[in-house]
Parts: sequence; C-alpha cells; structure tokens
Amino acid sequence: RRIVAEMITQHIAKRPNLAIAEIGCGTGSNLPILTRFGQVTAVEPDADARVYAATRANATVVEGRLPDGLPLAENSLDLAVMLDVLEHVDDDVAALKAVAKKLKPDASFLLTVPAMPSLWSPHDEEHHHKRRYTAKTLRAAIEAAGLKVEMMSYFNTLLLPMIAGVRWMKNLTGSKEVDTGLPSNWLNKVLEAVFAFERHLIGRLPLPLGVSLVVIVKAA
Repeated sequence: RRIVAEMITQHIAKRPNLAIAEIGCGTGSNLPILTRFGQVTAVEPDADARVYAATRANATVVEGRLPDGLPLAENSLDLAVMLDVLEHVDDDVAALKAVAKKLKPDASFLLTVPAMPSLWSPHDEEHHHKRRYTAKTLRAAIEAAGLKVEMMSYFNTLLLPMIAGVRWMKNLTGSKEVDTGLPSNWLNKVLEAVFAFERHLIGRLPLPLGVSLVVIVKAA
C-alpha cells in the first residue's frame, strides 16, 4: 500500500482533491491511503466486503462489477485504481476499455497485477486468478484497450527467489497446499524492509523482474 501511495505522490497527484475510483476495493484496505488524495468512490461486487469497506475510510462504497456494471459517469475520474483485480476478469481488454470510458482526458489509471506465468501455483487457483502477466502481455492488453503505458515496473523483486523456489517446488511435487496463514513478526519486519527499499526504486529505476507488476496508464 505504501508503494501505491508513493506512485500516486510521484507521478499522479499534481493537484489536490482528485476524483478517484478504486475498482474492486474488496474490504477497503487501500481506502485510507486513497482518501488522502481526494474524493473516493469504491466499487465492489461483494455485499459483505462493501459493508466492511464502508467502515474503513470516508469513501462512497457502491456495488459494481467489470466490465459492464461500473456505476461511474463517463469522463468523471482523475484517477482510477485497480489493485490485483484485472487477473480475476475473464476479458481483461473489455475491463480496461470500460474503465477508460470513465477517465477524464488527462486522467491516470494505476494498476497492479501478479506477474510471471512461470510462478503459477495453487495459490493462484485458490484466489480465482485467470492469468499472471508479463510486461509484454500487460502492455498488449492496455494498448488493445486504446490506452498507453506511462510507467511500468516489476516489484516484489527481492522476494522473487524465495517465492519462486517455494512455488516451483510445490509444482514439482504436485502439492496443492495453499499458504493462507499470517506471517510471523520477524518475517513481517523483513517484508517491511524489502518493500521500503523497493518503494524508493520504483518509478526511478524500473525493476526487470518480480512477483508483481505496477503500471501507470494514460489515455492514448
């Protein structure tokens, strides 16, 4: 989430009080950060998640889904945000086109997605992912939707060897076990240090590989 804040601060928030929509907000964990930058509408298809999201920040939480059920006016947004959502959608190009219609001409669109199809594992199946992306396939989907990439980088790069090793070993052994437990306190501290280091690199020095991709998109 701090990476998201860093990206918005560095590349997007040129003026205060942006009109923002988070599409696929889940239980609203990103809303406290997004509301720092403007008025936020949070779109989520799941009713229980919407109820919880509404308690997290001063945002308007509404029902909606991609690609045909976005309750947002055309040309109304300064910033659209989709964080680990696009990989859940059957037709990713149609979803991107639907969001593009809601953007003002000078608006930005911030996305994160899971990267590297070679990392596909039961974790992806458990979370109902349709795909993992490479920089090439994500760029192709964005451009097919009539948008253009302003900035793209892999992230979670320093964790790649560890995550790749665990997932490839599970694939090799045929293990269907999914890691759903919370990390220990010491591991949390390590992860925080890793994310803090990468946060200062992304946007200044695009990373060549990683578990995830982040991209800032503009209208073509």
